[in-house]
Amino acid sequence: MRRLPSRRLLVRAAPAVILLLLSGRAFAQPIQEKGKHLIDEAVEALGGAGFLSLKNYVEKGRAYSFFRERLSGLSKATFYFRYLTAPAPPNIDELYVRERQAFGNEEAWAILFDEKDGWEITFRGARPLKTDLVDRHRESTQRNIFYILLRRLGEEGLIFEYRGAEVVDNRPTEKIGITDAKNRVITVFFSTSTKLPFRQEFDRRDEYRIPHRETTVFDKYRDVGGGVMLPFVTQRYRDGERIYAMFAESVLINQDLTDEKFTLPGRVKMLERQK
Repeated sequence: MRRLPSRRLLVRAAPAVILLLLSGRAFAQPIQEKGKHLIDEAVEALGGAGFLSLKNYVEKGRAYSFFRERLSGLSKATFYFRYLTAPAPPNIDELYVRERQAFGNEEAWAILFDEKDGWEITFRGARPLKTDLVDRHRESTQRNIFYILLRRLGEEGLIFEYRGAEVVDNRPTEKIGITDAKNRVITVFFSTSTKLPFRQEFDRRDEYRIPHRETTVFDKYRDVGGGVMLPFVTQRYRDGERIYAMFAESVLINQDLTDEKFTLPGRVKMLERQK
């Protein structure tokens, strides 16, 4: 018959267990401190105070869509982003940005997202987007490294953990894991030489609960004014297959944009929601 440990043995072992737990906490602390330090370096590389005070920007170029790595769509595109004022601390459930995506003839076809919903706007009217598309956009935005740096810093429960160095696409990078209070994780790779965000990854489940790995690569950074650095090439992958690419020809920041860009036209015909 196997004998259980004596009470005296358990008492002797208790300090060792406590020491192990304390050492684990001590080990986690430098990891988070190094992660936050790398985030601070990234903010400074992106333009410091100028980047953090970014109110809006306009990105013009060509947008490509892909299906099974083959080109399935191409259009001239203009993307408008307006960042809204966030409280301190930011609310994890709120979105503090509005976005308008205009394709080809800007007045003929556009996609509009506000803090709560999204619409496709054509000459026929405004049709609310499928609920899962709106949810996907909200999740993708909230887990975008630029949005995190601009509107989620200071959020309760948001932690940054340094995860070491790694060579990605022949580029030396340093990796950080970002976790929020809902236990959502995004992994971001920063260029070792420039400290700028190079790649981000996170896992997402679709409406059928099927998991997907969402990857975005940022490249060709340029100074867009006042030392603010933004990427001119953005490419997105799903489960390793490229699905989207944006090659910007110009990026303008802090423009005098009117509310009309980010709200539905007053007399627009409202159509049935996409199914």
